[in-house]
Amino acid sequence: MPTERLNYVDGEWTVSESDETFETVDPANPEEAVSTYPQSTAEDTEAAVEAAVGASEEWRNTSGPERGQILSRTSAILTDWKDELTELLVREEGKTRTEAGGEIQRAIDIFDYYGAKARDLGGTVKGASSRHTNLYTRTEPLGVAGLITPWNYPIAIPAWKIAPAVASGNAVLIKPASLAPGVVHEMARALEKAGLPGGVLNVITGPGSEVGDTIASHPDVDAISFTGSTAVGNTVYDTATEDGKRVQLEMGGKNPTIVSDAADVEEAADIVASGAFGVTGQACTACSRAIVYEDVYDEFVDTIVERAESIEIGHGLDDLDMGPHVSKSELESTLEYLDIGREEGATLAYGGGKLDREGYFVEPAVFTDAEPDMRIAQEEIFGPVLSVIPVSDYEQAIHVANGVKYGLSASIVTDDHGEANRFVEDVDAGVVKINQKTTGLELHVPFGGVKESSSETYREQGEAGLDFYTISKTVYDAY
Repeated sequence: MPTERLNYVDGEWTVSESDETFETVDPANPEEAVSTYPQSTAEDTEAAVEAAVGASEEWRNTSGPERGQILSRTSAILTDWKDELTELLVREEGKTRTEAGGEIQRAIDIFDYYGAKARDLGGTVKGASSRHTNLYTRTEPLGVAGLITPWNYPIAIPAWKIAPAVASGNAVLIKPASLAPGVVHEMARALEKAGLPGGVLNVITGPGSEVGDTIASHPDVDAISFTGSTAVGNTVYDTATEDGKRVQLEMGGKNPTIVSDAADVEEAADIVASGAFGVTGQACTACSRAIVYEDVYDEFVDTIVERAESIEIGHGLDDLDMGPHVSKSELESTLEYLDIGREEGATLAYGGGKLDREGYFVEPAVFTDAEPDMRIAQEEIFGPVLSVIPVSDYEQAIHVANGVKYGLSASIVTDDHGEANRFVEDVDAGVVKINQKTTGLELHVPFGGVKESSSETYREQGEAGLDFYTISKTVYDAY
């Protein structure tokens, strides 16, 4: 029997006014339902906004250290629940156990980090130009933050939005993605157990057309933080900014790794394979383009194909190398791009076949001799598909790397330090890595993209993550 889960509004677990529900299923075994959730309406969302508004004044006046203690206790509770949360994440999203456990740990660490940061919030004191004047700033919360989050990192991304929002004194309502919302419900349960007052966090499940649109357009919501596709993000931005909301968007990517002729090819193949095929390629920072110097191209192709061939695929709970796609539609989208790549004239050097078993499984795929303007080298695929593009030198490599509409994450593999420094300066990306995979982020530094990967307004994570949810007030006090 699937687990019945409810909305969390004003400190209570509630059904939707629609009395309708939807199910999540195990992507490795789609016949198995995992949980049921309310198919919420605009009216349900209105109630959640009202609850957040009602809680915001008391919460903003709660001291930073007290808010921080609640977040720190939440981190400890999530630690105690880590094994159960890992299994739930695997069963709804499909990650391997190791990948899911790493993501749960990420959420644990985020709450611990912002629990400490909440104690330091306040403002700064400056020297005034005139005597007998105190000049200082106050850092204050915006009020109510609406969060819309994706399925591919179903606890890490909600955590890095909820924790700074709550730490800085805002009330929150969140719409998690319908494919894997269970871990957000468990996070809410942990915050409740840690002592978070009712109404400070509200969780509403349901379709974007009802829940998401209401959050983005509601006049009592002061800020919107969205992570998801570029197309949906742009719609959210247009809706939210009509009445002057503060908006933060993190969206798609088409992330390159340049493999220089100064690279260790074996190391480069390991880095690219991990970035391209980890989490089944279902990451906005996944490497989908390997841009390889011609002098090492053939050796790299042989080695990356070996890496792809060695990947073991299976149910995430078996903890092999790669799990399934999250849904049938995501699998079909990847298979469609494999057909597109072949039609465009790229060589499918390995993989790409749907596995003959129950579940949304596909082999990792390596296209060789890809041209930079092919759709498989321009469009976000969101699956384990790598296009290998030959280039003659650094200048051509950086031109190809920057020749897409996205600019999220980019890396170079090289033992030439001068080349690496040039790459840092030249590449159009918000996250730049040297001799590392494009995926994987530290939680205490800013994260975000450029071009169509981001609204380029505010960064997430680290101290920058607090900036989005706060505003400064400058005080001149003559005495």
